[in-house]
Amino acid sequence: MDENRKATVTYFHNSGFTVAIGETLMVFDYWRGEHGELDESTQLREEEFEGYKRILVFVSHDHVDHVDEIIYTWNAQKYPITYLIAYDAEEKYAGRRVQPGDQLEIGDVVVRVFSSTDKGVSFYVTAGGLHVFHAGDLNLWHWREESTLREIAQAERDFYEAMSPIEHLPIDIAMFPIDPRMGGLYDAGANYFVMAAKPRLFIPMHWQGRPEVALSFARKGKTRYTEVLALTKPRERAELEFAENELFINVFTVLPPVNKRGDDDSVFDANDPFTDTDLPVRLD
Repeated sequence: MDENRKATVTYFHNSGFTVAIGETLMVFDYWRGEHGELDESTQLREEEFEGYKRILVFVSHDHVDHVDEIIYTWNAQKYPITYLIAYDAEEKYAGRRVQPGDQLEIGDVVVRVFSSTDKGVSFYVTAGGLHVFHAGDLNLWHWREESTLREIAQAERDFYEAMSPIEHLPIDIAMFPIDPRMGGLYDAGANYFVMAAKPRLFIPMHWQGRPEVALSFARKGKTRYTEVLALTKPRERAELEFAENELFINVFTVLPPVNKRGDDDSVFDANDPFTDTDLPVRLD
């Protein structure tokens, strides 16, 4: 199998991912969370940049849940970091400003920039023979229980217009929002994206701390053309291999350390005979 058709996708939090392809590392919408959802053991560490010729840090827009100022503490003198920042982000976010219609070549990586139906942009990246799409906040944003028919119709027009230049592109890996706050038909945008763009792998994001929403979509959203994979734990990663008609996926989860001292009610308790253990237990 062609080595250039391999990728590793790592989920962090909300819409934050890294995608590693060959000598390129992409960091999308990295955010540690509002309440420390990423602790020190699960945060992206600077030493992980070692060995990459290109590190592309993408900020699709400046909503608080899509950008974290820690990205500017990474040593851009030591590591080959390029920041790609949505054109309408606040001035404090430094980097190369990009807007819909832009196309950039960074080494042998090509970045195309598309519009969004919220603030900012979406990104389409070609690297190592693979095509990666990160939607940012591109979605069919509607609140069926609250919006007027006119507002819903406008949201649909905006979404289909934004999707038009994207849906005929080859997409191997797509990260796209499914936001349960929208209520009924919260996954309408994701369903349309899968149907129209036919990505080989679809990874739901922006599911508002409700992993069951992502897992449910993974069960029902896949088609004969698209596999759906829910990555729901910090640092859960998928190692991918793309063949012409096959996709091989291995998923790895970082488990929390096991405490067997009995000082945490949620783990091993030596006084509980029903605790999961392979030691013999007397029940008298």
